[in-house]
Amino acid sequence: MFNLLSKLPDNTRGAVIMSLSMAAFTTNDSFMKGALAEVPLFQGLFLRASLNIVMLFVVLVPLMGPVRLDLPRKDWVMIGIRSCAEIGAALCFMTAVSNMPLANATAIMQTLPLSITIAGWLLFRDPLGWRRMVAIVIGFFGVLMIVQPGTDGFSGYALFAVLAMLCVTLRDIIVRKIDHSVPTTTVTLGAILAVWVASGLLSIGQGWEPVSVKAWAQITGSAAFLIVAYVTSVAVMRVGEMSFVSPFRYTALVWALLIGLFAFGEWPNALAFAGAGIIAGTGIYTVLREAALRRRTAANPTR
Repeated sequence: MFNLLSKLPDNTRGAVIMSLSMAAFTTNDSFMKGALAEVPLFQGLFLRASLNIVMLFVVLVPLMGPVRLDLPRKDWVMIGIRSCAEIGAALCFMTAVSNMPLANATAIMQTLPLSITIAGWLLFRDPLGWRRMVAIVIGFFGVLMIVQPGTDGFSGYALFAVLAMLCVTLRDIIVRKIDHSVPTTTVTLGAILAVWVASGLLSIGQGWEPVSVKAWAQITGSAAFLIVAYVTSVAVMRVGEMSFVSPFRYTALVWALLIGLFAFGEWPNALAFAGAGIIAGTGIYTVLREAALRRRTAANPTR
């Protein structure tokens, strides 16, 4: 797939990969939402991760190259941190998705450009002006409109979506610290194994239930789309200008709305829908503002 995209300009390739990544993540989430209606959370995650391990070696390694283990200690530490963040993201987001509308949980996740900007400022001393800070505050106000604390529309499970967003922020920003020579298959395997071990241990105390043919099909579909999502989420951080590519993250909202409506009969209420729009608008403004600042810095390097 990536060979076919290699002939495209970097920004176009990045936009396509980001859109594919969002479609894969959302489709994976919808399959797991269906499966978790009858399978316990930890059991479902363990079964999906088991299939992911097989798929990685059967499908991805032949296509994308072998898993490398001879990595510098620094890269292993970064992969370890990223994998722990993946555990938190998987557990929290699947808890949210299985108990609240898919579109609402997905909209909360779309604050990532805002949270990554904050994380870059805190961890890497990236510049952060007042305009982007205002946009970030407004964006997180959009999250409150979706969570709706203190109203009849409030669901405590929305807080799990917020925690998942924080974990994914850490997961994505850590990729910047992993050397580009580290194969995507190695990073992906680290994430899958981490979720597999964690969910397996947790499932011991939760108990297991029989799995129907329908649930097996849903878990298998989820595993297949998650493999695509893992790979593209790593690849997209390494190609194109993020200021151009990042707005395509919001294609996930379109997928979540359509799948939620037709597969689960869900539709956000007016307040949550407005909150999702605010999140998308402020996120796009943030990345475009960052691009403008980079161009200005490049044009006036001494200022």
